[in-house]
Amino acid sequence: MRSAILLSFPFLICLVHAQQPPAPPTATPTPPIATIVVTGTYEPVSLDEIDRAVTLLPVRGSNLVINSLVDVLRLDPSLDVQARAPDGVQDDLSIRGSTFEQTLVLLNGFRLDDVQSGHHDMDIPVPVDSVSQMEVLRGSGSTMYGSDAIGGVINVIAEPPDFTELRLRAAIGNFGINEQQGSLSGVFGTLDEQLTFSRDFSTGFIPDRDYRSLQLASTTHYISSWGASDLTLAYMDHPFGADQFYGPYPSWEDTKTWFAGFRQALGTKTTASFAYRRHSDLFVLFRDQPAIYTNHHKDENYQASVRRSETLFRHAELHYGLEALHESIVSNNLGDHSRSRAAAYAALDFRMLKRFSLSLAVREEIYRNFSATFCPTIAAGYRLTPHVKLRASVSRAFRIASYTDLYYSDPADLGNPNLRPESAWTYEGGVDWSPNSRWHAGLTLFERRERDGIDYYRVSPDDPWQALNIDNLNFTGVESSLRLTVSASQTIDFRYSWLNGTEDTVPIGQTKYTFNYPTDSGTAAYQATLLDRVMLRARVGVLERREQEPYALVDIDAAYTRGSVHPFLRFSNLTNTSYQEIQGVAMPGRTLMGGVELVVRKH
Repeated sequence: MRSAILLSFPFLICLVHAQQPPAPPTATPTPPIATIVVTGTYEPVSLDEIDRAVTLLPVRGSNLVINSLVDVLRLDPSLDVQARAPDGVQDDLSIRGSTFEQTLVLLNGFRLDDVQSGHHDMDIPVPVDSVSQMEVLRGSGSTMYGSDAIGGVINVIAEPPDFTELRLRAAIGNFGINEQQGSLSGVFGTLDEQLTFSRDFSTGFIPDRDYRSLQLASTTHYISSWGASDLTLAYMDHPFGADQFYGPYPSWEDTKTWFAGFRQALGTKTTASFAYRRHSDLFVLFRDQPAIYTNHHKDENYQASVRRSETLFRHAELHYGLEALHESIVSNNLGDHSRSRAAAYAALDFRMLKRFSLSLAVREEIYRNFSATFCPTIAAGYRLTPHVKLRASVSRAFRIASYTDLYYSDPADLGNPNLRPESAWTYEGGVDWSPNSRWHAGLTLFERRERDGIDYYRVSPDDPWQALNIDNLNFTGVESSLRLTVSASQTIDFRYSWLNGTEDTVPIGQTKYTFNYPTDSGTAAYQATLLDRVMLRARVGVLERREQEPYALVDIDAAYTRGSVHPFLRFSNLTNTSYQEIQGVAMPGRTLMGGVELVVRKH
């Protein structure tokens, strides 16, 4: 009953304001919801043409009513954000019950997944103000992106806006929260540039849970006679108290990320890209006694690709390309290692009569002493009526173990150098219904069959966790969504996901990550700009993990957007719910933040 009442809250707000005449667009430059996506396809296409389960999550224009990118990801219950602390301090992201290492995170199409540990995949170095939207591919993505995309793919799109402005924002809150953010963007003919920074500080809601984060980024878009050029530069420093993060220890950790990515169009058919990512992780098991146990890991990766598209005839296109990736690590615990991978892919896309579409894609990836992995994908769509579309896909994915899985050793966890790569087949089918521009509904059924899944197990709570391969894992699920556009300035979303996982060969003891998935998860979200001046965002999420009690979280955010001075308020966990997203790691209770933003804009 409590969950039902909480879920109805945004809907009641909507009813109160639905009778008002549609408000004109807000003075804040909030772009309409985009219909073009690039994730899960070999070229940008409209959202209604995609034959896979893809969600588009707009970010730009909502900066006043979101605190971090995690707030946006929580709008989709298929994305299980397993946070250890607020503000993206350290988050494990699971899609459709996958482990966090089976989720691939991209920044402008470049890999952010960490060769050391999947715990750092969500170390996204760009501030929120740099991000225009996030795109989510639910289901296997290895045919396009290679290793790690077993559960799905998150692509963070960071690009400069097409207007000139200065934004400065500051906020304070309980638990010693102190935040400052800024953005300077400019348009200079064919050159768009944005510089952003973000600083977050908190003394922590309990001892040894303090954090301070710094993010700096530059995004550049330039049009020349060759084509579009895009350059992204970013840096992040992330020290935090890690009490309970990896066991009952008063730990401390500091992660840093350096990122540079460049993409160049070579005419209209070819694109070349290159990226460099460096990540360091300093971990102290006992914060006040670092001499007892301290690890320092530093890893790097270089990635490059060349992609090309050809029109074969009116209704068919061929996409093909080459990719290369080199990863290395220097660590006092894991040792010094490096590995390289190379891949080639090809895909045929057929689109006929605006009713039928078919994609056939294959990828061959070579790694580790010329071992090879073959990943095919078949996806098809059929528009039954102008308002109803059917879609289905079959795809294969794989993941190579991280260096933590292979070599890590501490009092609580032990790696296994004999781990085999994971693999999985995903089968899914769905239907999309859009009777008019106000309503949109979707339903997806899927099954993922994993082989040699990697997890940690122990026989008793007194034993350390030991990495191992699980022979067979099967996940079956249902995803549903309903979106109502009440007016040009009001939207309401309902989403629900159900998931069930089984394993054929159960090791004696307890696994650490595999069965921490939510069996039932639902969200209701309402966002509006009322009276052309007040931006309101409300979200209610109800989640029940396997063999655990359900809990509900309520977040409400409001901001005044008229003029150049924008005060705002944010309420997180309004009901002061006690909950854990990672077993044994407590999360903060009710959090209140308030602040003001100053905007200077050139019209």
